[in-house]
Amino acid sequence: MILVTGATGFVGGHVVAALGRAGKQVRCLVRDLRTAAKPELAGCALVEGDMTEPASLASAVEGVECVVHLVAIRQGKAEQFERIMSQGTRDLLHAAQAAGVGRLVLMSALGVDERTKNLVPYYHAKWEMEEALRGSSLPYVIFRPSFVFGTDGGLLPTFRRLAKLAPITPIVGSGAQRIQPIWADDVASYFARALEDDVPTGTTFELGGPDIVSWDELWTRLKDALGVRRPSVHVPMSLMRVNALVTERLPGDIPLTRDLLKMMEAGDNVVSDDTARRTFDVPLVPLDEQLRRVA
Repeated sequence: MILVTGATGFVGGHVVAALGRAGKQVRCLVRDLRTAAKPELAGCALVEGDMTEPASLASAVEGVECVVHLVAIRQGKAEQFERIMSQGTRDLLHAAQAAGVGRLVLMSALGVDERTKNLVPYYHAKWEMEEALRGSSLPYVIFRPSFVFGTDGGLLPTFRRLAKLAPITPIVGSGAQRIQPIWADDVASYFARALEDDVPTGTTFELGGPDIVSWDELWTRLKDALGVRRPSVHVPMSLMRVNALVTERLPGDIPLTRDLLKMMEAGDNVVSDDTARRTFDVPLVPLDEQLRRVA
C-alpha cells in the first residue's frame, strides 16, 4: 500500500494515476471525505486527515509500505508554511518511522538549496522538509522538479489564456532567465519509478524536461503553437512587484506573487546534471509537444 499526501493537487492526480498504472495499491490522504470524490482518485482508498493533525497522520500510515509526500502551499503567511509544510512533514516522518514505513519519496522544488533557503517562505519550508527527511531514519528519495506543465493545472493554462487574450504579452524582467519545463505525467513517472527496489535511496534528484529555454523563447514558442501573432513587451521587475502586491490580495490561487518574482530573479531554473535521466530512463515530452497539447 502506498500513501499519497497532496493527492488532490495538480501533480498529485498525475502521480496517483501513474501509481495505478504501475499496479500499486494507493491510499490518499484527504482533508474531507465528503468533497474528495474526484475522478483522478477513483480506485484509491481514501483516508481523512490533515498535515496539521498528527493523530490523523499516524492513522494514515498504518499498514503502508511507502509514502509519496506532495503536500505544499505556495501562498500564505510564514506561520502557515511552518505549520503545514515544515511541522507537518516532521509529524509525518515521526508517524512513518513508528509505523515501519520502508521508503518516503518527497516532492521538493528546483532552486531549493543552502544558498536560497531563506529567499522566500516556500523555499524555506521546502528546505526544512528536505532536512527533516535527511535527518530521519527513513530510506528516502527527494525530487526537485523545475516548472511542471500540464493541461489541468500549474502555470501553463494561465500562460495560454494570457497569450490568447491579452493584446500584448507581458514578459517579466529581461526574459533572459532560463527554465526547463517538465510535463506533469513525466514527473509522475519519476515518482512511480522511485518506489522500485533498484532505485538508490538517500538521494536527491533534479527534474527537468528535455528542453531549456529562456522566458522570451518560451512565450515565442507558445504563441507559435497557439497561432497567435501578438507582440510581447518586457515589464520591469519593479512594476511587476507593484502588480503582484495588488493581485496577491485577491481571493483564490494567484499565479503572480512577489515571492514568485523573487524566485525568478534568483537565476536560471534548470537542472545541474542529468543524474535523474540516467538513473530512471523516463521518456520525456519535448517542450513543443507540451505546448501543442495545451493549444
